[in-house]
Amino acid sequence: MTRDWLAIYTWQFVTTQNALLCAAKNALHKPTTDGHTETRALWESQHRNVMSLHEATDLCRRCHRMAPFCFYNGNTFSAIIRDVIMRLRLPADQAFVIRSLAGHIVAGVATDEEVRAFREFSESL
Repeated sequence: MTRDWLAIYTWQFVTTQNALLCAAKNALHKPTTDGHTETRALWESQHRNVMSLHEATDLCRRCHRMAPFCFYNGNTFSAIIRDVIMRLRLPADQAFVIRSLAGHIVAGVATDEEVRAFREFSESL
């Protein structure tokens, strides 16, 4: 199934999410000079697109890797994809596993097996 999974998450939302995460940990919330402009352009050009859940998760991973903010980039984009998954209203145990897989993918630490399992889940929707 493809849909506009990330359409409601504007760049302003992404920025606010990062600011909230930074405030909770007393960390500096500030855009980076190296990645912010490019990441914002990528997000704004693609977040409204119709895509698979796997592709939406990969967009979050790519944006995390581009490091648009000084701190908590991974947490910012992981929180967004976790929210997307919560909207699926999966059984609690399945939702936990799928959120975990998505978080590992966004963080860039997923094994090939985890990526394959998530892709299969995405294709099953």
